Order: sequence, then C-alpha cells, then structure tokens
Amino acid sequence: MPENAVIVEMVEQWQEDYITAKTENCEFKLSFHSSTVDMLPEQIKQQTSVLSTFIRSDCSAAELSNWPNLRLIATRSTGYDHIDLDYCEENGITVTNVPTYGDNTVAEHSFALILALSRKIHQVVVKTQRGEYNFNDIRGFDLRGKTLGVIGTGHIGKHVIKMARGFGMNVVAYDIHQESFIAELLGFDYVELDELLKCSQIISLHCPLTEATEHLLGARELELCSDDAIIVNTARGGLIDTEALLVQLKQGKLGGAALDVIEGEDLILEEPSIIDKDFPRKKLQQLLQNNQLLKMDNVIFTPHLAYNSREAVERILSTTVENIKQFLKGSPLNLITSS
Repeated sequence: MPENAVIVEMVEQWQEDYITAKTENCEFKLSFHSSTVDMLPEQIKQQTSVLSTFIRSDCSAAELSNWPNLRLIATRSTGYDHIDLDYCEENGITVTNVPTYGDNTVAEHSFALILALSRKIHQVVVKTQRGEYNFNDIRGFDLRGKTLGVIGTGHIGKHVIKMARGFGMNVVAYDIHQESFIAELLGFDYVELDELLKCSQIISLHCPLTEATEHLLGARELELCSDDAIIVNTARGGLIDTEALLVQLKQGKLGGAALDVIEGEDLILEEPSIIDKDFPRKKLQQLLQNNQLLKMDNVIFTPHLAYNSREAVERILSTTVENIKQFLKGSPLNLITSS
C-alpha cells in the first residue's frame, strides 16, 4: 500500500460507492472492509496510515498497538468512547469525529420512541399480528400538557425541545453548560437533575458518555422518578444502570423505557452462541439482564439506529471524507483530544 493508505471499515456497498465518488481525484489509496478493525489481517494493520472506523469497532490501546504506522482515526460518529484517546495522544495518532450530522435525525427517532411508548404502539402491533383486536387493556396517554425532562441540551437536545413544544409539552432540562438565552427562546427551564427526575413524566437523554456521566441514572436517581415515568435513551447505554432500570420496571415504578442504546449492546447485536468458561462473568450477567429487559412488554429497543437515515449517513460520510482530506493536507478538522 502507498504511504497514505486509507482503510474504511464497516460500510455498505452504496456507502463505498459514495466515498469512492467523493475521493475520485485524491492522492491516497482507499481500501474497504466489511469487518471490524480487530478482524483485519495483520499485514493491513502494519501498513495503514489512516483508519475510518465506526462505534462498534474496538479502538482500545491493545488493538491500536497492532497499527504501528497509524496517523489518523477518522471515526464516522459524534461519540468517540470506543477510542482510547490517551493512547492516541501518546502515540501521535490524530482523532477526528463528525460533530453534527443528525441533530434532527436522532431527535425525530427519540420522538418516534416517545410516541410509540405513550400510545403503546408496539403492543398494539404485536396483538394485531396475532389477530387480536380487543385493545381495552392497551390505552395510551396524551403528550400535551405533560412535562418532558431533557438531559443534555446540545444540538440534539435542542431539537427534541423544539418538537416537544410543538406537541404542547412543558419542558425542563438539565445540563452543566446552561444557555439562558436559548432557554428563554425555546421556552424551557433549567433545573437540577433531581428536580427534573421528580417532575417529568417523560425523561429523554442526550448527553455524552464520560466518567462523570456513567450511570448518571442509577438506583438512587431512578427511585426519584415520578410514578409511571418513561425513560428514553438515544445517547449511550452506559448513562443508565441496567440493573437498576430492570428493578424499577419490574416493580412497576416506571411506566416504560424506550432504548436505542443499552449497556453491553454488542452482546445483544453479536450474541455469542456458546458461552465458554472464559466468558467474563460481568459480561454474562449483563447479557442476562439485557435479555430480561428486552422481553418486557413496556420496553422498546431499536438496535442503535437513531442516526440511520439516508440523509444523515450521507452527511456522516461527507464530513469524514473532508476530515481525511484536510488531515492529509496538514489542516485537520474536527479534532478530538484526550483532555
């Protein structure tokens, strides 16, 4: 491979065609692979200088140590918790992301989940498929007049708030970075997290997963939620303690959960057919909890596809290509650091 060898992994054929057309006159060699980075041949790992990856690939220090000539990781996502930033910084590997691509896309999916739970659409669909048409035991509730609690008022959170106001909902929000002008403009109030949990009938998460936000909603926080509140998470699974969520749903404290992301979702999406003696106990416990969670009538799970509209994916690809081009020109864009 040439010096500027670019590996793009986990893409569909139409995405490969799209990227190829966008890089037609570029002076680097593109190579596409359907597998994750850890499954690529050692020869490729040894020669690659630029890697375009996705959130389901393991870019830990252990894996990246097999890529000695890597200079850039261009992740096709906003989140970058799948990448060991400290290792990258120590080894001179630049990391770029796609800061915005699906603000409205993810927000629309969030509201699709809210509507599905509030009107119990998933339960109606199942009953209809069984030929059952008695829906007296399946009655939803209006969104108008209800309070939506938005955790994280970044680009996506703001879109969710706009939609909620269009439905006639009251909105409160929690964020460590408050924008008073935006709050006044969109008609919502910033409150502390505990207050948000107590007063919201629907809680929607839109913040990144960091050490500070891991299990942001744990046993104590979920206990504070108003009775029959529903939880919506299209951000990162680790924001919610799965075990605590399972307990509250089983006890009937919470009305339901709509989850596009869950802890250990890789175990669900690529569930091992055989659990051997070396399978980590913690992961096995997580797998069992997830299986219980996803079988509950008041839980909706979409497998991390809130971003997945044609328009949003095209924006992701365009930004990623530009990130690679500008890096190779010496003017990198959308840089991520470990600090």
